Amino acid sequence: MSNIKQSENSHGASNYNKIISIAAVVLIALVIFLAANKFTGVSGNKNPNFYDTFAQCLTDKGAVMYGAAWCTHCKDQKAAFADSFKFINYVECPDNTQLCIDKGVEGFPTWIIGTSTDFVVGFDKNTTMKELSDVSGCILPQ
Repeated sequence: MSNIKQSENSHGASNYNKIISIAAVVLIALVIFLAANKFTGVSGNKNPNFYDTFAQCLTDKGAVMYGAAWCTHCKDQKAAFADSFKFINYVECPDNTQLCIDKGVEGFPTWIIGTSTDFVVGFDKNTTMKELSDVSGCILPQ
């Protein structure tokens, strides 16, 4: 009889561990999803051209994003602009090493606005659309 109870207890513990594992995976997926979408500043926006005017304004003001294809934050920032990223001046630093050195790029992504020595650097976090707007004077779409 004690073998049956012990077997029932181990099945209960096994099911509990499975539930905890599934909950942890779901929670991690949710955190990753929310972190990836944090950059846009516009929740639920489905229009891939939403930032066209903003991106064009950044380009008109001389903004350049310096990055690398392997850079996770660079990928996030490109994705946040969606199709509007086509208006962004972008330099792939591994392909343009000397240019990036000359510009003082020390991490990815680095945004340089015009000829200013003020950098909006996102290599330790994602640069937000609001930060880009504040530094450039370009107005974010509502």
